Amino acid sequence: MIHILENQESLLSQYIAEVRDVEIQKDSMRFRRNMERLGEIFAYEISKKLSWKEKEVITPLGEAQCKVLTDQPVIATILRAGLPMHQGILNYFDRAENAFISAYRKHHKNGSFTIQIEYASCPPIDEKVLILSDPMLATGASMVLTYKELLSKGKPLHTHIVSILASAQGIDYVKKHLPSGSFTLWLGAVDDELTARAYIVPGLGDAGDLAYGSKL
Repeated sequence: MIHILENQESLLSQYIAEVRDVEIQKDSMRFRRNMERLGEIFAYEISKKLSWKEKEVITPLGEAQCKVLTDQPVIATILRAGLPMHQGILNYFDRAENAFISAYRKHHKNGSFTIQIEYASCPPIDEKVLILSDPMLATGASMVLTYKELLSKGKPLHTHIVSILASAQGIDYVKKHLPSGSFTLWLGAVDDELTARAYIVPGLGDAGDLAYGSKL
């Protein structure tokens, strides 16, 4: 199942326009806040697909039958670019446990690169809903390796994979390399092109650098 939220008119489109805009990107605080807002929108949409139960709540004037989440999800993200969007998701699932994965592109002299995972901090995820976010789904390789790394910690009930921007190639790669029926893709928008260095075009640039400054 793939959900592309920009296909429906909403404030999500406004925030995506702003994170793409080279002028607005100059304000890193605004960029981080927009990424956080997008995470909040994704969290709200995903919440509609989760399990709910009835709960009796005592009010100052009586009793009310309310619906609450049956279980809290586990929220995971790829460092460092995913942190602002992760915070947005956590703002809504504020009782969720969290997982963090350090993954990066290791570039080689011939111009190619491999994905390296150096660290993973994860609570138990057996039979839990996992929400795995990364702002950019370019080749899809980082997402697939991260998902497989998390599977070494347990088997989730279902995984919701969240990206603000995706390439068509990245979507195909994830669909090919992850078990069918085990995940749902939640995307803000889809761009068709990848550069030779595997950056999404028109994309938005390097989300980590825009949020936190350039790296060596």
